[in-house]
Order: sequence, then structure tokens, then C-alpha cells
Amino acid sequence: MAYDEGLAERIRTRFSDDPSCFERKMFGGLAFMFGGHMAFGVVGHELMVRVGPERYEQMLQLSYAREMNFTGRPMKGMVFVATDGFESDEKLAAWLELGTNYVRSLPPKTDA
Repeated sequence: MAYDEGLAERIRTRFSDDPSCFERKMFGGLAFMFGGHMAFGVVGHELMVRVGPERYEQMLQLSYAREMNFTGRPMKGMVFVATDGFESDEKLAAWLELGTNYVRSLPPKTDA
């Protein structure tokens, strides 16, 4: 599956000075990792964000967010965000901050 390269570049630009951020092909798209944990990524034209279990239900109340579901089972703590949800740089930054803050609260993976 192809992913929105323009969105990926917007994310890359934001984290270009952060050596703890790296990219990995994942979920048929591109994931951005911190400490070995996926924080957010791009699948098709959507943004995927790891918001964590505490914010999951709250984020699903937003009209442009939906559960991340690849196999018929939702991936709790992760959401897809439609383009309306990240059209401005400010909106995108807010989603990226949610994902980054969540994964930075987790212990780093030893194989990262």
C-alpha cells in the first residue's frame, strides 16, 4: 500500500533534528518510532497515532478519528485520523505530540 509522501515529509521535517526518531515500514505504510515504539505514522492518506489506552475513547469521539482496525479487531490505544484532523500544521503538531508523549512514557525497547 502506498502512503501519502507529502504527509510523511511534513512529519520528517518536524523531527529532522531529533536523533531519537527513526522510520520503519509498518502496517503497509510508514511508522515513526521513538525508543523502539511506534508513535505515529502514515497509512494511505491517513495519519495513525498511538494515543494510549487512557485517551483512546476520548479521541474516538472526534469526527475525523476512528479506531485502527486491520484484522477485524481494533488496536486499542491507536487511532486513524482523516485529513480534516491534520490539515493545518497546528492540528498535525497536536496529534504528533500526543503520540510522542505517549511512547516517551514507555520504557525503551532493548532491541530498538
